[in-house]
Amino acid sequence: MNTVKKTETNKLKRTHLYYKYTGFYSFVGQSLKKAIVPILLVIAALVVLDLYVIDFSNLFTYITETYAPINILLVFLASESLLGLVPPEIFIAWSDKMPQPLLYLTLLAALSYIGGIISYFIGKWVFTLPRVYNYMEGKMKKHLKHIRKWGGFLIVVGALLPIPFSMTSMAAGMIHYKFRNYLLFGLLRFVRFYLYAIAIFSLV
Repeated sequence: MNTVKKTETNKLKRTHLYYKYTGFYSFVGQSLKKAIVPILLVIAALVVLDLYVIDFSNLFTYITETYAPINILLVFLASESLLGLVPPEIFIAWSDKMPQPLLYLTLLAALSYIGGIISYFIGKWVFTLPRVYNYMEGKMKKHLKHIRKWGGFLIVVGALLPIPFSMTSMAAGMIHYKFRNYLLFGLLRFVRFYLYAIAIFSLV
């Protein structure tokens, strides 16, 4: 048993050293730094708007009473499939105003997961278009390089942390990352939605 534990410990140490020396931790840290400032600015802007301009509680109540849930869910799916154009937190707040918040939160998590899968296949399709591929290769060259180097671990980070999951998924498709593994790692998207709900909106 001790031998097994030592082997597992040594494996973890080697993995840690690999990610350390290849710059994975540095890359994640820099990505988070870039993401934190816009997120804080958005949160600050929402707080100011809520206090002085718009009552978001009334706004989301109005939205839920005016627009059919299916329309809002389709907008969210489109956003999650196309580079995460709208922050998921807005939709999580919307789900809090629904009759069954946990059900709608789960639907949002599922749609985010499906949106990632769509992005994955968009990435594979882009790979077949020379002009588009050349453009994406230029814009996402660094991202693709890291995906090739770190594989599934970066998909895990994209699923859990404030790094656009759609971009990570698209890059995975472009390099033909193993689809079965992508589906497995992508399930952590559900974890992120539930954690956000617990921490921010107390839905659960």
